[in-house]
Amino acid sequence: MKDILIPITALLFTSIAWAQKPTEVPKPSDYPIDLSNTADLIIYIIIPIVFVVLILWWRKRQKHNK
Repeated sequence: MKDILIPITALLFTSIAWAQKPTEVPKPSDYPIDLSNTADLIIYIIIPIVFVVLILWWRKRQKHNK
């Protein structure tokens, strides 16, 4: 009984997982980031650098206030 139950359970769970795959959600691109595109440059380079600088500035300010 155990030899039959394991493959049936595996088949059931894989079919449920496949049925849960969304179709309308955008999929990731296969292409690398295009740094000649202004939006990509701002999103992937400028914003993270500004964020890191602001965090470092905030931490320095917190240490200075203590």
